[in-house]
Amino acid sequence: MSTEEKSAAPRSLAEALRVRDDVSLAALLRSRPDLVTPVPTDLTQLATRAGTRASVVRALERLDRFALQTAQALAVAADPAPYAELLGLMAGDEGDPAVTAALPRAVALLREQALVWGADDRLRLVRTARELLAPSPQHPSPTGLGPTVREATAGMSPGRIQEILAAVGLASTHDSVSAVSALGELFADRTRTAALLAALPGESREVLDRLVWGPPYGQVTHDPAPHLRALLDRGLLLPTAPGTVVLPREVALHLRAGRAHRTPEPVPPPVEAAATHRPQVVDATAAGQALAALATVEELLKEWDEGGPTVLRAGGLSVRDLKRTAVALDVPEPVAAFWVELAYAAGLVASDGEADERYAATPAYDEWRELPPAERWARLAESWLTATRTSGLVGGRDAKDRTLSALGPNLDRSAAPEVRHRVLALLAGLPEGAAPDAESVLARLRWERPLRGPQREQREQREQREDDLRSRLARWTLSEAELLGVTGRGALAAPGRALIGAPEPAHPAAQPEPEGPGDKLPVHHHRTPPAPAPATPAERAAATAAAARLLAPLFPEPLDHVLLQADLTAVAPGPLERELADVLGVLADVESKGGATVYRFTPGSVRRALDAGRTAADLHAFLARHSRTPVPQPLAYLIDDVARRHGRLRVGAASAYVRCDDDATLDEILADKRAAGLGLRRLAPTVLAAQTDPAALLEGLRAMGFAPAAESAAGDVLIARADARRTPPRAAPEPVPDGPPVPDDTLLTAAIRAIRAGDLASTAPRRPGHADGADGGPAAGGELPRTSAAETLATVQAAVLTGEALWIGYVNAEGAASQRVIAPIRVEGGFVTAYDHTADEVRTYPLHRITGVAELADDAP
Repeated sequence: MSTEEKSAAPRSLAEALRVRDDVSLAALLRSRPDLVTPVPTDLTQLATRAGTRASVVRALERLDRFALQTAQALAVAADPAPYAELLGLMAGDEGDPAVTAALPRAVALLREQALVWGADDRLRLVRTARELLAPSPQHPSPTGLGPTVREATAGMSPGRIQEILAAVGLASTHDSVSAVSALGELFADRTRTAALLAALPGESREVLDRLVWGPPYGQVTHDPAPHLRALLDRGLLLPTAPGTVVLPREVALHLRAGRAHRTPEPVPPPVEAAATHRPQVVDATAAGQALAALATVEELLKEWDEGGPTVLRAGGLSVRDLKRTAVALDVPEPVAAFWVELAYAAGLVASDGEADERYAATPAYDEWRELPPAERWARLAESWLTATRTSGLVGGRDAKDRTLSALGPNLDRSAAPEVRHRVLALLAGLPEGAAPDAESVLARLRWERPLRGPQREQREQREQREDDLRSRLARWTLSEAELLGVTGRGALAAPGRALIGAPEPAHPAAQPEPEGPGDKLPVHHHRTPPAPAPATPAERAAATAAAARLLAPLFPEPLDHVLLQADLTAVAPGPLERELADVLGVLADVESKGGATVYRFTPGSVRRALDAGRTAADLHAFLARHSRTPVPQPLAYLIDDVARRHGRLRVGAASAYVRCDDDATLDEILADKRAAGLGLRRLAPTVLAAQTDPAALLEGLRAMGFAPAAESAAGDVLIARADARRTPPRAAPEPVPDGPPVPDDTLLTAAIRAIRAGDLASTAPRRPGHADGADGGPAAGGELPRTSAAETLATVQAAVLTGEALWIGYVNAEGAASQRVIAPIRVEGGFVTAYDHTADEVRTYPLHRITGVAELADDAP
């Protein structure tokens, strides 16, 4: 390297950042958004923040496996390390072509994320990353390498070092430093080290083979066996503590043929297709699942229309209520938890906030029901994709060994949206109609976010749990996407592809495709990656609208009729129109679901329709209008019989009372043993008083086989609407972010402009003079210039005449101090108007807020 090149080489991360262009800085801030919160004042502060432990750990956790392996190799290389040394550590002595081809990308990624800086001949890992990744007794390296000879012999007696030199055939030296250097050079020489190892007994080689891939530490007694003594005498094992020895890094690298890692992974594992189906079959299956999802959510909210389960004191549903919900939906409990959490994430259900707090539908549910079916599904799918609440955790235990309940606290996992989107993006990368092998998806995710290290034991345990969580999140995503209709038969459907913003797949010439789970297909592993997740609200809204447009043609037209049968059932051969479904849901009970829904008419269901304000004539007309078959006689008799008895009894508040024009009916009630708990007594021939409340009295009389109607204080029959109970307006729960949000382009542009401006002010050369420090030397870097008011005014007025730029210190009205480079235009009325180079605009500053001024050097930019 020439003298000019050496002088131009960056000497720090701040200088390396200073030579980057705006595109490169934007890429850094986009990949590490914590660096821009808040916006750094200049590039020096940006570099300092990029080197903090928390920020470096976060950046390392987002590296793929090969980029992380590259950083780990740099941590055991020289500092700085030439690219050739790094290549040798990654590709080995023989040179792995795949590693050689992938390494430039990994180094570029580390540079982009400001984890590595410097030219290829002087690559430097940032100090904090080296401390985290370099091997030590407390933090073993993920490479399995131990300390170097120099590090392992620190503190060893000079006499012992000379004895090792003599044992390996090296000449003695006058000092320990040269002795250690000679020993390290010997072990780094492949030919000489091979000859040294060849002279060892077989048992000694076996010991080295056990330590070569780590951990490099072993235990020895105070009187080692001969084969161990041979290794200790030659420095092939070096003592680090009483009874503990270590394999030096140079020796391990020789035994590994130069590799820092046993198995470098330069190429991500492919996502294999387990089966393939025709795209039309996939879309049709997904559409059927989407319809079932809408019906399930509506059925869930219908169950809670009159007030759902009570809220536990700690929040959430009780185990018993979840079981009841699962029975009502006819699904397993984990699936019921998924639907409950999905409705909650979509803002369709919430707690009512009353003293006896219960869950109920929100006003947003009524608005949601009025949307077209495809838009209702898209709203659910978007809520699922972006929610951080994770229903798969329900039934598990939290950190305090408390059971995690549905709708309860501690179910948010900030990684959930990213994992869901990534899993769907991997599915989008497969050929159209291909269903993935689940294990290959998990393997790919582990490559993209591997286990990190080295960290303290507690951190390793936490990250092991996090890695396990990511795998579970991926498995839950595959099953939940199928339940929701994002996928069909395991393959990503067209609406699901649009939901994540993935491009439309190319449609190659028609060719026969295998159909079935056992037919594995060749997959193109180097496809163009799918589009990133929609970031802005506008992009998300556009993706959701596109998904709804693609799904709408796949839904069947809603039916306006049912088939009434003589066994008091009605068969709906498909989805029903909204009005028909609402009325039929009140008039009858759902008996079975599937391709066709079967409703059963019972005395209780007919009474429910009469309670909702319908008359017998209304019900007869409704059934005749919407049935393709004649109304069966048993059903007509059922309606007339229940209607004839409906409302003959009236219940009001005394605590409660019962009145009836037929005193014989009241005699029958008083004589019934089941009425003993109601506390009834006769007030008049047609009136009974009760000691219980009206609601309990209504339920008690209905349990006895009567059909009472509730009555208002004015004596009118109260009509109870099935959808009367709603919570006050409630917003959907906000996702818990996984760190600072990724800045948008507008924020990045403004941030880079502010950082550049602050850097210009802090690095502009100043002339020595009246802005110097108190001792006559230049003001310390980063300190504001200090001049008297008279000197400030004179300097600014002179700059107006000469057109020169000045460096000023300025304190705003909030007391925040900053440095600026300005070109004064005019001075009047105690204000200076100047072109502010740091803000790239003309501004006016009060002179009394300028702490001082200094002239820029002649070579200042």
